[in-house]
Amino acid sequence: MKYLTCLKNRKGQSIVEISLITPLLLLALYVPIDFGMAMYQGHLTQNAVREVARIAATQAPTAFNSNALSTELTSRLPKYVTVSGTPSITKYTSGSANCLQVVTVSVTVNYPFTWYKLARLFRATTANGLTITRSTRMWYEYQPYNSTNTLCTAP
Repeated sequence: MKYLTCLKNRKGQSIVEISLITPLLLLALYVPIDFGMAMYQGHLTQNAVREVARIAATQAPTAFNSNALSTELTSRLPKYVTVSGTPSITKYTSGSANCLQVVTVSVTVNYPFTWYKLARLFRATTANGLTITRSTRMWYEYQPYNSTNTLCTAP
């Protein structure tokens, strides 16, 4: 009998325990998901940069337009990132006759961690997000045979 009366006094214990543990459990699950999403956005950004470099490397020499390629790059970027600055698209074709002609595409984006936004609600000082920089270089398709493999200069 004495044991039963002791159990009757513990009615709210499980509710208190669950209310204390739930925020910590959600935090432990959410932070890795947010960092995983940042890595995924970096992967999608790299794919966009690589695809625009492929398009630029296969264009005819007279059709190369860095402004149109920059617009193409920003349209292919994931929607959760914001572009920092202007994407750089450069075709290296000037120089000696045997220089290696390449197209270089690079972009810097910012991924806003949702975790940082939640931390700011509690007056924590955090960064604005994660800066992700991706670049790639591809051989220009319409280049002459190259025997020295020295990089050309930008026009």
